Amino acid sequence: MSRIHTTADVSSDATVADSASIWHLAQIREGADIGENVIVGRGAYIGNDVSVGSNCKIQNYALVYEPAILEQGVFIGPAVVLTNDLFPRACNPDGSLKDASDWESVGVTVKKGASIGARAVCVAPVVIGEWATIAAGAVVTKDVKPYGLMAGVPARRIGWVGRSGTPLKNIHDRVFKDQETGDIFEEFDGELRLIEDNID
Repeated sequence: MSRIHTTADVSSDATVADSASIWHLAQIREGADIGENVIVGRGAYIGNDVSVGSNCKIQNYALVYEPAILEQGVFIGPAVVLTNDLFPRACNPDGSLKDASDWESVGVTVKKGASIGARAVCVAPVVIGEWATIAAGAVVTKDVKPYGLMAGVPARRIGWVGRSGTPLKNIHDRVFKDQETGDIFEEFDGELRLIEDNID
């Protein structure tokens, strides 16, 4: 049975895996799908129909707005925001209050194993590539390459990271190594590809 704190607000229309943990004051909205071993921290918000894959960690007070998709093994740091409105307005040009029919939500997709640091903001629509790392406080406005290490406002790539999360070491011209796993990568035309997998 899932571990859901008594103060959490979990919709009866959400799907929460038995091995998931939902902590104090978290809110899980209608249609959300929370996978196996997911941890949702204190005060976090998971919007309608958001998909959260297995083994994700969503830290305290993160805001994951629909229609976000988090693949397996994603880390969302404290107070991260995944937005869903490219041109936000409270009201229409005529001054009337906007409702759900007055705008179309766009989402952030976070691919397998990626990490987003504390208080970073991802401005939808963007895709965060597999195993990428977004530094704390960064503002992501463009798609992120797999294994990219991004920092700044707006975020730009400052290096590459491996599956261990540590920066890759350049061991030869356009060849990089993950010192933790031993994986070897090659950079070609602005992309990084794994050429030697040393994880069993």
